[in-house]
Amino acid sequence: QVQLVESGGGLVQAGGSLRLSCAASGRGFSIAAMGWYRQGPGKQRELVATITSGGRTNYGDSVAGRFTISRDNAKNTAYLQMNSLEPEDTAVYYCNMKRPTYWGREESYWGQGTQVTVSS
Repeated sequence: QVQLVESGGGLVQAGGSLRLSCAASGRGFSIAAMGWYRQGPGKQRELVATITSGGRTNYGDSVAGRFTISRDNAKNTAYLQMNSLEPEDTAVYYCNMKRPTYWGREESYWGQGTQVTVSS
């Protein structure tokens, strides 16, 4: 059983910064890919950033250059540093883990989501 616990969301003014944390319990963090996704009002869930077990990162076009994803395997925690926040970044942010299984598939786990609100 994997549980993802998020923290760090809140209200921030445009131009400000927040750092989200995602603490994972259970086995396999170091070999799992981690990601952040978000869903704004009336919108589909979209990719924010991902990081592989080897440290390769990928970013959605709307956040590239402003957000940074990282991980600390010793703490079983992934982070999302968000700088230069814009009102368009307002959304519920979800942490995701994709963990390989013994039989060659991936299991996907989601956190509960944390609200980020950016005021203009």
